[in-house]
Amino acid sequence: MAHRPTSRDVAQAAGVSQATVSLVLGDKWRGRVSERTAGLVRDTARELGYRPNLAARHLRLGRTRTALLVVPALTNEFFARVYTGAAGMAAEHGFGVVLYPSPEGVGPARDPFASARAALDGVIASSMAAQTLGAIRGTDLPLVMLDSDPDDPVPAARVNVDIADGMRQVAAHLLGLGHRRFVHLASAVPSWTFEVRARALREALRQVPGTSLRTVSAPLNADAAREAAERALTSPETSGGGPDATALVCDDDILAAGACKAVRRLGRRVPDDVSVTGFDDLALATAVEPELTTVRLPAERVGEQGMAALLAVLDGRSFEAPDLPVSLIPRASTARAPR
Repeated sequence: MAHRPTSRDVAQAAGVSQATVSLVLGDKWRGRVSERTAGLVRDTARELGYRPNLAARHLRLGRTRTALLVVPALTNEFFARVYTGAAGMAAEHGFGVVLYPSPEGVGPARDPFASARAALDGVIASSMAAQTLGAIRGTDLPLVMLDSDPDDPVPAARVNVDIADGMRQVAAHLLGLGHRRFVHLASAVPSWTFEVRARALREALRQVPGTSLRTVSAPLNADAAREAAERALTSPETSGGGPDATALVCDDDILAAGACKAVRRLGRRVPDDVSVTGFDDLALATAVEPELTTVRLPAERVGEQGMAALLAVLDGRSFEAPDLPVSLIPRASTARAPR
């Protein structure tokens, strides 16, 4: 066939009407077309290489079947995994996902489709800093937030992971190893997810007498983390830190990699002298030596649930789901506190 096959070609080749072809290929044939005829139409379409004109179909339905996924950065593996999950779920429902970065999550995120509003059906935003989505929130597009403040009334739906429990698991692990002097190497990005980590760690340690905690922050890169960790481990502080600190709790694996470098540059050892923990369980966690004890986040599942939430909103259904569980992965970067 010289031209692109149409539904009329399929109908003629199968000996049925175009209406029957539309019912079968639109998956609306049950109770209206026999299974034998439905199978014949599908086989004929496959043999002819027929592909439906999705653009025309979506125009008739008033949908583009396209979602925008906004992430803080394209270079972070976590967000690549979120995208993988979202795109997989989208594909199952005939949707596409456009990935759009808002620089470092501190924005503000400009509306990338200000002149083409009809190009999108909805927006999914992952781990965004406060107030970065003002331009997009001001549109009439449904918004699904991932890893975000549950008290924010703006999103149509949200999907969260149990970040606080992850940090509680870290604290319990280190306390069980006898650690009492902690440094929290916190992300300098002002977002809800990092505020939760700080609060959960602080509350967990407060319950154990004799513990101390010093918090230092750094941008999300290994060099900045190394510098901040070196300062924390060499500057005496009455609130913790200094040479006596035995545990560095880091907000993510990239910061933890920098912290490990700091410990070694100071002539100390991980984990013999200082235990180090990360968060996210990126590929980096097993690429460094020693391998990182870290919290595994279900990134692909976050993306899947985010897309499922958007699909529910677009269908006029409510979407509520419990926070996705996380798990501590103990590895070689943590050990009993030195005497």
